[in-house]
Amino acid sequence: MAALTNDAIRKVLGPVDETLTAAMLKIGATEAELIEARGWWGADEALHKELRRFPSGRVAALVELLEQHETAPEELR
Repeated sequence: MAALTNDAIRKVLGPVDETLTAAMLKIGATEAELIEARGWWGADEALHKELRRFPSGRVAALVELLEQHETAPEELR
């Protein structure tokens, strides 16, 4: 799958600031990885209860960026 683009970030998250977008693009993740990270962000307790392991690699890096960002997951829906 192709690397993440500005358009894909907006499609998955809605409007986000340029700093966050630039940081996400540096990771080199795919849109699918961003979608997975978006699922973990704000729902990690529920996913842990389903016995899922926390993601690693690029997905984990995206989750970390999202957690550092000021916007709550509910605000992006």
